[in-house]
Amino acid sequence: MIRQIRTSAKAVIIKDGKLLAIKLNDGKEEWYILPGGGQESEETLPEAVEREVREEAGINVKCGDLLFVIEGVHGEDFHRVDLIFSCDYLGEVTDSELHCDTNQTGTEWLNLAELNRLPLYPSKLRRAIMNFYEGKAYSKYLGNEEVGDPECLE
Repeated sequence: MIRQIRTSAKAVIIKDGKLLAIKLNDGKEEWYILPGGGQESEETLPEAVEREVREEAGINVKCGDLLFVIEGVHGEDFHRVDLIFSCDYLGEVTDSELHCDTNQTGTEWLNLAELNRLPLYPSKLRRAIMNFYEGKAYSKYLGNEEVGDPECLE
């Protein structure tokens, strides 16, 4: 079976010591992901992340530097490559029509001091985002995240 590769642009948006996340609930459990999504044809990655954040969260951002790359080689119909960018919060979009992800119940600002213990996925991002925020060393390439990988709780 040939699987397509899907690139997505995701945003790390930090404001007042908190990280903006998309809140999801499938009726059984609740978890968070970073805002962002699939890159469209003839769209640059910064354009994709700015558009996706506007559509999913109703927020305007300015895309900055590439922070992380993480893959999802298995577990989905496609090979996922997430490119995660630092983004500056510019403010809320007035009169925006949100285009929510499946199971999206809203957005939430997560406390960065507790991020490693919150259900943010891919979980390999938790400590990496905390290290970035704290000015500590971090790896840009976080590798592949498989279903069933151990949780990041340190």
